[in-house]
Amino acid sequence: MSKVPSDLEIAQSAKLQHISKIASKLGIDEQNIEMYGHYKAKLPLSLIDENKLKNNNLILVTALTPTPAGEGKTTVSIGLTEGLNKIGKQATVVLREPSLGPVFGIKGGAAGGGYSQVVPMEDINLHFTGDFSAVEKANNLLSALIDNNIQSKTRSLNIDPRSVLWKRVMDMNDRALRHIVIGLGGTGNGIPREDGFNITPASEIMAILCMAQGIEDLKEKIGNIFIGFTYDREPVYARDLNAQGAMAMILKDAVKPNLVQTLEGNPAIIHGGPFANIAQGTNTIMATKMGLSLSEYVVTEAGFGADLGAEKFLDIKCASAGLKPKAVAVVATIRALRHHGGATSEEYNTPSLERVKNGFGNLEKHLENIRKFNLVPVVAINSFYSDSEEEVQFVIERCAEMGVKAVKSEGWAKGGEGTSNLARAVVEAVESGKSDFKPLYDWNLPVKEKIETIAKEIYGADGVDYSKDAMIGLRRIEKLGIEHLPVCMAKTQKSLSDNEKLHGRPTGFRITVRDFEFATGAGFVIPIIGNMMRMPGLPAVPASEGMDIDNEGRITGLS
Repeated sequence: MSKVPSDLEIAQSAKLQHISKIASKLGIDEQNIEMYGHYKAKLPLSLIDENKLKNNNLILVTALTPTPAGEGKTTVSIGLTEGLNKIGKQATVVLREPSLGPVFGIKGGAAGGGYSQVVPMEDINLHFTGDFSAVEKANNLLSALIDNNIQSKTRSLNIDPRSVLWKRVMDMNDRALRHIVIGLGGTGNGIPREDGFNITPASEIMAILCMAQGIEDLKEKIGNIFIGFTYDREPVYARDLNAQGAMAMILKDAVKPNLVQTLEGNPAIIHGGPFANIAQGTNTIMATKMGLSLSEYVVTEAGFGADLGAEKFLDIKCASAGLKPKAVAVVATIRALRHHGGATSEEYNTPSLERVKNGFGNLEKHLENIRKFNLVPVVAINSFYSDSEEEVQFVIERCAEMGVKAVKSEGWAKGGEGTSNLARAVVEAVESGKSDFKPLYDWNLPVKEKIETIAKEIYGADGVDYSKDAMIGLRRIEKLGIEHLPVCMAKTQKSLSDNEKLHGRPTGFRITVRDFEFATGAGFVIPIIGNMMRMPGLPAVPASEGMDIDNEGRITGLS
């Protein structure tokens, strides 16, 4: 039996086109791109044309509640783009940038898989064009300015070090940096205080980059970052340190979306990378608008299940930027349905129609949720070798009973040829004209009402409870005057509930808001549901142990 090539081997065997040729497919002259070698380029923000946005078609790719390995949203997003181009539509995929933490940890990269990948895969999964580094440096400049001001005897803002909420960041899984003490070693080294590191995708700077709509907007949002309080209990913002100009300057290239290509030579725009369980989980507004300015169809994805990335994409990103998706592809896998039907991880690849039937409620809930936004869902059954025909047919028939088209997606194995039927189903959904997007809630509602709406309507909870710290957080929200902001729920991705052990479609539960964080720069408040990790740790056997590079620069083991 012939060996199945790895994602990396498939990517390395591809014959890439010069990035100027990819740009020309979008009608962009070579003089209007900033090339990073032969296969990567930055796109100037001047290419965004607000007048073209409503004329083109935005397709969101989301998923049912995933297994720990994920269900292949990025692979399906890329494959759907290949399929759309295959059937004669001009389509571009717009994605997030991978974080080095998952690359070297357990989850792997985020460039797709098999024959539905974006390339150069190695560059995209590693340092790419330096955007994450710029986010990290801008974030840590603010940290340095805060501690410098605390130390200052002449220009002090009277910041109470105990109240500082801003943390340093780095793009690596390093649990030892979660809680640290800084400023040790004497008076010349600063004021000792507790601090810590978050992973770069969890930085508010990343969230701001993804919500900004230009340099001036970027500076304003950075200036609005809440740092902490003075000893007199007055709020302190980044603008009080005159930080916004220098921080935006560090991000001068990072604000520009990145252009690469798919394996079949179609355009791919990759920009920004916040996680969806603790942030908004979508690429930048600028990248999405860039794609819609240049393409008839734009395919984009939002992280984890539709209860997280899709809800935030729709209620925060689309509501903020005035974007109106025309259809939603919900990725489902037979193995995830088995998981929600009671299968253990060792049984994910063992056919069981009974478990698929038992687990279907999870997918059913996500489809109901998409319809609550007045959007038409299409189910993409991401194909795996272990799927049985009767399991796949059951999903197709059950979806049909709900009035939803379900289509087998074989992008991993066949690229655009394997997703042409999915592309036709998505085009049919778009051309039906039945989607008329509306957000789930009004931003001006009280914060508790917004949280309850999401909890009951999207998660299926009976209600919401608040800890003592969360009640203090609600009073702080009122003091800061940010009740009008949308809420970005920080919740486990492993369940529709706040209990990761409740699989399928849980009922009869309440969720608990443990605390609040404030992304006043990005423009949302963050209810913390459960114990959320902003700095992951490495697994017992990190993926990095299987990686290497030879004398010719050829990389192995990256996935």
